[in-house]
Amino acid sequence: MAQRKGCLIGCAVALVLGVGLLVLLVFGMGKVLDMADKTLADPAVYEAAKIGDPESELRGKLPSGESFVKSALEEGGPAEPEGSVCAWYLSSDESEIGKETVLRFCFKDGKLAEKASYPMK
Repeated sequence: MAQRKGCLIGCAVALVLGVGLLVLLVFGMGKVLDMADKTLADPAVYEAAKIGDPESELRGKLPSGESFVKSALEEGGPAEPEGSVCAWYLSSDESEIGKETVLRFCFKDGKLAEKASYPMK
């Protein structure tokens, strides 16, 4: 009887751990998809953007950019124009793993002041 009880306890622990890992996997995939939805920008939008374009019009074509990878995207780029507010995105262009392109848009006084494209470090 004691062996049977020990087996049941072991199976219950394994089941709880398995369900926990499954929940973590689903949560992790959700975070990755959320990050992609908020940080991937179409390179065609970058190419079409011209200095002086209205900020509201351009931001309407871009995702929010607010995600947990924002600080990583900020690193390694050129200096931000003084007095501007910048937004960073990953290019949705298919690229090699480890060779992603960052697209940066900087706005000042409601207009696009500068755009930059550089490899992510």
